[in-house]
Amino acid sequence: QPQMYAIVDQLPTVRRQWADRLIEAGTVETAKADELAEAQRTKLQEALNNIGDDEQVEPEIEPPPPGAARKVDTSIDAETLKNYHKELLQVPDGFTVHSRLERIRRRVADALKEADERTIDWGTAEQLALASILAAGTAIRLTGEDVERGTFSHRHAVLHDAETGDPYTPLHHLSDGKAAFEIHNSPLSEAATIGFEYGYNIERPERLVIWEAQYGDFINTAQAIIDEFVVSGFAKWDQTPSLVLLLPHAYEGQGPDHSSGRLERFLQLAAEINIRIAYPTTAAQYFHLLRRQAKLLVTDPLPLIVMTPKSLLRHSLAASSLNELATGKWQPVIDDPRMTGKRQRNKVKRLILCSGKIYVDLVTSEQYEKATDIAIARVEQLYPFPAYELEPLFASYSKLEEIVWVQEEPR
Repeated sequence: QPQMYAIVDQLPTVRRQWADRLIEAGTVETAKADELAEAQRTKLQEALNNIGDDEQVEPEIEPPPPGAARKVDTSIDAETLKNYHKELLQVPDGFTVHSRLERIRRRVADALKEADERTIDWGTAEQLALASILAAGTAIRLTGEDVERGTFSHRHAVLHDAETGDPYTPLHHLSDGKAAFEIHNSPLSEAATIGFEYGYNIERPERLVIWEAQYGDFINTAQAIIDEFVVSGFAKWDQTPSLVLLLPHAYEGQGPDHSSGRLERFLQLAAEINIRIAYPTTAAQYFHLLRRQAKLLVTDPLPLIVMTPKSLLRHSLAASSLNELATGKWQPVIDDPRMTGKRQRNKVKRLILCSGKIYVDLVTSEQYEKATDIAIARVEQLYPFPAYELEPLFASYSKLEEIVWVQEEPR
């Protein structure tokens, strides 16, 4: 654009134009304006002179201890969880809960009554995890598309009076709450929203920042933000993000853009321990995954990509018991629950590895109980790859002839 630059070159500089406006307004005298400009030039020149010719040295950031994520204790007292659950079901006097929502609340009211019964669904486990994190003093920011209710009506973190419309957020009223909880529905502008949440996360690294897609596919329009910042923040910008992305994923007949969280893309972007990728299949696993992420914010921060369920949100096989939440921990790999003894394990010739919803499809098939020579194990953590957990699993099946991977996603 030579003609444009020729015109620009004939104009006074921005500094000169601003100085002339101040002089014309009587705010500053001509001599003072020139004096200020010269003083600034001198200051900049001195700074440049002090730089010298020293070789630039990249700062070294200490890596976390080996296996740090495996050593995190995410257990919690069962009575404490019961107290959280009781408080989360309370509403103010005079607050009218919608009749449909009241039925849901009655259904989950006794979910923690029996310690060994698997009656805790996904939404209940999440609320208990968030409550425990707040009680530990870690602030939480949860945003997303329809996140207050949950796309599949599984969360109901914000209640609305059926008559007045007034909102009420139970997590704001925990007696043990020691940190702030904020939750906001975000617009269907994924690039802008995730870009903002990433920046917020960098500026507030001590907070657990979570964004949830309405459907996992909606991450498509934020791919540039994912590539340039979320997965490469440390390598490119010396930043240590710990943003959590919840992406509903699984092929359940809902068609294009409502089926896939693009798991394959995140696996392609995973390298040099830059992110964590998980596909949990039970409420307890999700509970411990969130608590682990909160405990690693300072010592080992990494973005966490979670493929979350849809049809499994209330499925009995995805439900967990109070004991599994209270005394359990995050398990990168889960063995076949049928294989409880050496006798059963010695019969196994084929080991099937899978992840996510396909596990439920396999174990509910007619052939599962009859196939005593086949074991099915779940790989719940896809990156960093859980070789440490898989090696002893393989060794425990002494007659093993074949290991296969099963997935519902296209290759």
